[in-house]
Amino acid sequence: MVLAAVVTLTAVALFVRAVNSFVTVFRLGQPAARTDAPGARSVTLVREFLGHTRMARKPVVAVAHWFVMVSFGLLFLTLLTAYGQLLDPHFVLPLIGHWAPYEWLTEIFGWSAVVGILVLIVVRQRNHPRSQGRRSRFWGSSFWQAYFVEAVILGVGLCIVALRALEYAVGRAQGETWATALHFPLTAWLGRLLEGFSVGALETAVVLVALLKILISMTWLITIALTPTMGVAWHRFLAFFNIWFKRHPDGRTSLAELQPVMVGGEPLNFEEIEDLDEDAALGVGKVEDFTWKGLLDFSTCTECGRCQEQCPAWRTDKPLSPKMLVLNLRNHHQAKAPWLLADEAHRDAATASLSQHPGDGLPDRLHGIPSGSVLEAQRPLVGETEGDPTVPSGGAVIDPDVLWSCTTCGACVEQCPVDIEHVDAIVDMRRYQTLIESAFPSELGGLFKNLENKGNPWGMNARLRMDWAKDLPFEIPMAGADVEDMADVDYLFWVGCAGAFEDRAKKTTRAVAELLHTAGVSFAVLGDGETCTGDPARRAGNEFLYQMLAMQNVEVLNEVGATKIVVTCAHCFNTIKNEYPQVGGQFEVVHHTQLLNRLVREKRLTPVARPGEADTSGVASTAETVTYHDPCYLGRHNQVYSPPRELLGALPGVELREMPRHGEKSFCCGAGGARMWMEEKLGTRINLNRTEEAIATGADRIAIGCPFCRVMLSDGLTQKQSEGAREEVEVVDVAQMLLAAVRRGEDPERAAGTESQPEPDPAPVA
Repeated sequence: MVLAAVVTLTAVALFVRAVNSFVTVFRLGQPAARTDAPGARSVTLVREFLGHTRMARKPVVAVAHWFVMVSFGLLFLTLLTAYGQLLDPHFVLPLIGHWAPYEWLTEIFGWSAVVGILVLIVVRQRNHPRSQGRRSRFWGSSFWQAYFVEAVILGVGLCIVALRALEYAVGRAQGETWATALHFPLTAWLGRLLEGFSVGALETAVVLVALLKILISMTWLITIALTPTMGVAWHRFLAFFNIWFKRHPDGRTSLAELQPVMVGGEPLNFEEIEDLDEDAALGVGKVEDFTWKGLLDFSTCTECGRCQEQCPAWRTDKPLSPKMLVLNLRNHHQAKAPWLLADEAHRDAATASLSQHPGDGLPDRLHGIPSGSVLEAQRPLVGETEGDPTVPSGGAVIDPDVLWSCTTCGACVEQCPVDIEHVDAIVDMRRYQTLIESAFPSELGGLFKNLENKGNPWGMNARLRMDWAKDLPFEIPMAGADVEDMADVDYLFWVGCAGAFEDRAKKTTRAVAELLHTAGVSFAVLGDGETCTGDPARRAGNEFLYQMLAMQNVEVLNEVGATKIVVTCAHCFNTIKNEYPQVGGQFEVVHHTQLLNRLVREKRLTPVARPGEADTSGVASTAETVTYHDPCYLGRHNQVYSPPRELLGALPGVELREMPRHGEKSFCCGAGGARMWMEEKLGTRINLNRTEEAIATGADRIAIGCPFCRVMLSDGLTQKQSEGAREEVEVVDVAQMLLAAVRRGEDPERAAGTESQPEPDPAPVA
């Protein structure tokens, strides 16, 4: 009992100290308002915790983890029972000790903890880097920590089962009426194997197993208290807070809109930028520039690697692993914390004396600060690293190749079971590099110049924005000129830069315009009043340029009285819908696949099969096979998955073949995060990876719903066809497929012209 008491007091004291340390170091971060709608946040927490909604992508793992997780809290009472059994082997909890429902739960979750952790052990071993290398989601995770936690859970679970069997055997030996299978439904069979032992031996065994259970539990508590970077253990506590404080109280994934630049916990007003304190950080240049929620994110990481497994950069052999980025930031934050917590005089003295101790003559502490913390404080957050940039051995914490490999596709955030907000952290670091350090990929210089001077990424003259409408058999009205009051039309059609200037995207623009005209949907466009929404500038970290473009567009949209907007670009859709409200633009925004799908359902557009394509029963005889690529900014960021598929399903004679990675697990085309304007020099090309997957379905067409995706997949298809892939495969927008089917019902001769072998997409605008 003395041993148990000493170990327990030590463990509890260290654990309390660790919790206090976490609170202290999280407060080093910047303010963040995450306490609104406490009721909704609590409901979200309960739903994600008990429903395991974030874990459901891997059902076997989810079920096993659920039982292990619930047993951790539910079986805490068995630990209290174990302390009592050290004094009296017959001890049970008052009131509920022999209450059958409690005993059933104890046995069910005792066994399920054992079985569940064995399943998770097998999963970890089957996905071990020794067999899968970089393809393993556990690559880079700390295996000793995982093995330790698994051993603890298995040991505690076995102790619970063994104690239940011993309790049954003791009761049977003494003729107790409660020692029946009713009270021991899952362990009585084990207890019967012990019936030949004496009562004294069984009582001694109870004490020893109870002591072992306590020592295992307290060893775990001491270990995690001394290892604050042990996310595989600490997430058991921190995940509750991280989920409760997630961006959206209703539980939506922390994607779609980026957070504005924050200064002192408040969004920066760019119209008052001249009054800004010169020491204010624009973005994140030091780890303490992250918000306290960002710091909480880093420590909550479980190292499960789901983000890494889904990341298009990592899957194409680039140095960015969302998991390792978070772990590197976590380790840096924890190591630097003592220096940050020291007063300024001690920090200055420690920094000054650092130069006096070259080589390995550095003392353990410099002016009361751990020398390792002083050294950590000297590391730049972003810059050249030493060794593997994914897990740097020295130099900066985050390598530029890591930072700029991100496509902001959101797969990491979508997959994270504890709601870490990776994209926000990456963009905040990009903001500092772009706005303060002017350290960004050289290709972005041309992008920024074109956006600032010409209002589009390609640097084209604004007068060419209406060239897409040439030769259309109907007029395209202009808002503010042909249409004075937008209340007179149904929608403002936001064409976008790609839709106006990129030859491949122009086909989509024309198709949508013709379909709207056919359906009797009135619309107007802005023409040269449009400029880029600012999406590539914002995701490249140039918030100043984004704000300029966004405020200019919002002003124009408000001037013409636009309220409902239809867009063909997933990036424009996301920006106008989710980010323009941050600068005063409140609009109802629909993607063209959503609107066209509704028009088909309302019978305002009627797609017709090709002649001979279906028999009289309506069954397709020669179905056209199509695979659909989910744009990241339409799917993951905005949860628009069904309308494009419903629209394809409404086309007679079309068979949809899904790629293995589709829906929420869809693989990025490689264009997001301003990557469309950056060279892809590392690893293999993301668009080729996706194109190969699309071709492997055997589909005749790759359907898309975003001009960025069209450019990337068309380029990928061209390269693959030059290497021998099927020539008849083509990349088309869903709107083009619908238009061809609608034309068949209106003008067979005209439709026949559109059904001939398609010409290759022209090269993109230089």
